[in-house]
Amino acid sequence: MTAPFPTLQLDLIAEIERDRQLPLYAKRDIALVRGEGAYLFDSAGNRYLDAMSNYGVAALGHADPEYTGALLDQLQHLTTCHQSFYNDARAAALAAIGQIAPAGLNRTFFSNSGAEAIEAAIKFARVTTGRNHFVAARRGYHGRTLGALAITADPKYRGPFEPFGAEVTHVPYNDAEAIEAAITEQTAAVILEPIQGEAGVYPGEEAFLRAARTAATTYGALFIADEIQTGFRTGAPFAISASDVTPDILCSAKAIANGFPIGVTLVTDAVSEAVPAGTHGTTFGANPLACRAVVATLDAFEKRNLYANSTAIGTKLIESIEALGSPKIRAVRGRGLMIGVELKERVTPTLKAMQERGVLALPASPVVFRLLPPLIWGDEQVDEFVTALEGALA
Repeated sequence: MTAPFPTLQLDLIAEIERDRQLPLYAKRDIALVRGEGAYLFDSAGNRYLDAMSNYGVAALGHADPEYTGALLDQLQHLTTCHQSFYNDARAAALAAIGQIAPAGLNRTFFSNSGAEAIEAAIKFARVTTGRNHFVAARRGYHGRTLGALAITADPKYRGPFEPFGAEVTHVPYNDAEAIEAAITEQTAAVILEPIQGEAGVYPGEEAFLRAARTAATTYGALFIADEIQTGFRTGAPFAISASDVTPDILCSAKAIANGFPIGVTLVTDAVSEAVPAGTHGTTFGANPLACRAVVATLDAFEKRNLYANSTAIGTKLIESIEALGSPKIRAVRGRGLMIGVELKERVTPTLKAMQERGVLALPASPVVFRLLPPLIWGDEQVDEFVTALEGALA
């Protein structure tokens, strides 16, 4: 397989990016130009085992034939279609999501990213409750957007959501008493990740998530589940299902379209009915190409038994890392193929050493590296990863 256009050498690629791109990212010293299954290839032809799937999005791996074929087919028909028109690909995506959505989350808003899905959830919570106070967890991560609504002048759009600038109370994660105390009659919503990802992969305790749900119901607040990163990789479509908690709003992105940009905000009928028509929207959201990607991805998850594979391979991966008995490892935690490895030292040298051994993984905190591999990993990839990790730690 060849690149779709002539591949530049690393030095020239790096020079162009340094000169032309805002310097917001700490760059690694390789240029990735191609992917195949569970592997990535750089501009020099070197192969790397993908343990990161671009921060959890490439759930089917790279260049999957069925997924690629579906998108190529859609490209030949229609790629953009405003939501004021009906569309077949959008209807198919809505139907597919309806098959996996938690009970009661009957309505879907499509956007273009995880951050946009969260923005929609915040706006929907404010207009539904008429409140401006939110409760979230310390170390939580929900995206980087500030919100363009604050600089939009038209009262038609501004009115339902004023005043701007939400009040937020942050509580310790997994502290049930703290979250119960923080939620009041002024709270619009509590927003939580069922498993904190960027913080270092900390699973939410059932008692904590249930306490948040109960307190929110008691005070007429909403419960928002941020499943941007946790969705589809913990052995079920959504991680919140393990705690038997049903949210009022659920946000997803990343893996739901195998990396094609899309955000999904699921809401109850009650929330849907409270949002005035025309007060939120998107030009690119729910475009046919993105929707076709959702259908192809969700279909593959089900037909290829990838939820069960995530559980089985994730369990083997955790057990194999623990079996190394490395004195540098403090803890291994996670669920399915969302795993954090906490070291007793900073993770950067270990990540670099793994890259030199042909494995790409992610930092989650200064002392935790994160594994978000494609869901197609098998025993061979686990063995390859553990061998590289053992060498890197040594």
